[in-house]
Amino acid sequence: MSEHAHGGVDPAQLLSAVGDALVVTDVSGAITLWNAGAERMFGFTAAEALGQSMDIFIPERLRKRHWDGYHETMRTGHTRYGSDVLRVPAIDKSGRSLSIAFTVAMLNDSVGNPQAAVAVIRDETARFQEERRQKARIAELEAALLAAQAAGLKP
Repeated sequence: MSEHAHGGVDPAQLLSAVGDALVVTDVSGAITLWNAGAERMFGFTAAEALGQSMDIFIPERLRKRHWDGYHETMRTGHTRYGSDVLRVPAIDKSGRSLSIAFTVAMLNDSVGNPQAAVAVIRDETARFQEERRQKARIAELEAALLAAQAAGLKP
């Protein structure tokens, strides 16, 4: 890419400055790019992650479903998660559970065959936990309202 094509922005600086995790994988699912955001989110350094399978951050119970979808995407070159956000559980290096949201961009070779996938990943653990707390509180209030109505009390 020429300097003019990206407005003089250094791609390496961009990758390290982005707060979200950027993870690029090849057709087999091996990690080929792991930015500073991915290091912060998942706890693995780039040296630890590069060349590894995405299984380092996919919970074991979800791996089969993930790989079935990944291989189908690489076979067809199509993903619905280019614009639709996918929200799934993940794990970090210590085994801590995370809730992540991501989109996927496909990178193709010169004849249009998939050669890599780029995931832009955001940690939504705090938002997910707050949403769960709110849903539980709503359920409690609805149950209390129903109980009050059953007892003949007016809200």
